[in-house]
Amino acid sequence: MKGEKYLFVVSGPSGTGKDTVVAKLLGDHPEIKKTVSATTRAMREGEVDGVSYHFLSREHFKEALDAGGIVEYTCYCDNYYGTLRSEVERHMKACQPVILVIEVEGAGNIKKLYPGATTIFVLPPDMAELERRLRVRGTESEETIQKRLRRAETEIARSADYDEHVVNDVVQDCSDRIHDIIRNRLMQSDE
Repeated sequence: MKGEKYLFVVSGPSGTGKDTVVAKLLGDHPEIKKTVSATTRAMREGEVDGVSYHFLSREHFKEALDAGGIVEYTCYCDNYYGTLRSEVERHMKACQPVILVIEVEGAGNIKKLYPGATTIFVLPPDMAELERRLRVRGTESEETIQKRLRRAETEIARSADYDEHVVNDVVQDCSDRIHDIIRNRLMQSDE
């Protein structure tokens, strides 16, 4: 599809700070947009449909999925989360850089659908720092931390499939490196 060079996918293990880095990037560069995900979970106080998420019933989500209107999805805590095709393609058609922050599995699907997209994998400085970050959160049991560390090793092994790799050692530096990737990609001609 024309405009695929405007699509950027960011992934990385839990604890790498990818959401913090992308939030910094978007704050520094408002011309870059982030897709609004769809979900079947109930709207929480303060959330706005179409801004926080696109809130869909399970039936509507399944209909959109069956019709090809959802380009990647996952099920977490009995609720579905996914990216609407319309969200992605609206930005690409407008020649507006757009970022999806998604899991490794979803990133692979996006790359199949949009081969011109750029995939960026955010790495921790090392596994010891990743473990430290997970522990500092103070929100998870030892069992959950160990599970996340095992999953991180698997995800890092799959990072070889990504176009670009950045290390989140300092949030600003990592955000700047991702911005450089985006800027360099946008200067290339459409392929």
